Amino acid sequence: MNALTFRKYPSTTALQCFESAARHLSFTKAGKELHMTQSAVSKQVAQLEELLGVQLFYRANQGIMLSPSGQSYYKDTLKILEQIHNATINMMVKQQEGEILKIACHPTFCSKWLVPALKNFEIQHPNIHLSIKEQSEPILDNNEIDIAFAFGDGMWIDMDSVKLFDERLVAVCRPNYLPHDIQAHKLVNYPLLQISSRPDAWHDYLAHQGYQNEQALMGARFDTFYACITGAMIGCGIALVPKRFVVGELSDGSLVKAMPFEMISQNAYYMAYQNRLAHTPKVEAMINWITCYLANQEKNS
Repeated sequence: MNALTFRKYPSTTALQCFESAARHLSFTKAGKELHMTQSAVSKQVAQLEELLGVQLFYRANQGIMLSPSGQSYYKDTLKILEQIHNATINMMVKQQEGEILKIACHPTFCSKWLVPALKNFEIQHPNIHLSIKEQSEPILDNNEIDIAFAFGDGMWIDMDSVKLFDERLVAVCRPNYLPHDIQAHKLVNYPLLQISSRPDAWHDYLAHQGYQNEQALMGARFDTFYACITGAMIGCGIALVPKRFVVGELSDGSLVKAMPFEMISQNAYYMAYQNRLAHTPKVEAMINWITCYLANQEKNS
């Protein structure tokens, strides 16, 4: 490893003081959080500004606010502090004779399906510690991820995959939002809530029922199904979402089907993993766990 020639590094204490003060926009609150005096925090930040040669905060009688340089530096230092935190946790886990299984998945999939599926996993596998990263589009070619739960065709470069289930889309809305006997082609007269990752979903949903209408592509667009479901529940419009994600809402009556028709998507949900990791104990443990969970779900359905 080559020696780093640039040696003007701020202390971690200075970075922590800056991050806390920037988050709270207060040296006093930062001091309370870090168990330091207000003057000590202010001094650390002043030394950091001297090192950098820039003003990080605008100071006034009514408080402090980040300068443009401070805003930029805050974004960068936050990433660095998170990396230090994660590296520290990872090392502590390794010292406890454990392995970290790094998982990526869509936020709504995580809360609606994966978290319930993984209940008691760590109890049964005490030496495997889960680290779950929520991503709108899980990155499958990232070496920092061991397993990704993703929507697609199951064919990813250098990845093996296990099919979990098809995606069955249902149109849902708040109770009494629509006339009881509304026909499919009239849905376009109402706000159709869209998902960024499924830009043609509404168009295809109506086309499967014999209707073509470009208005089906219009409407508020969300990155996550969770936000789309919330929008439907409070009456913002009609959401077209995977049925698995709204089982509870349909059961308790907070959502109802806008139409009885359900559309099966061309792609499906998969558990994908680096093929070089296929026979590692932690990945094998997760494959076996999810396979058994799905089998039990099917048995009880």
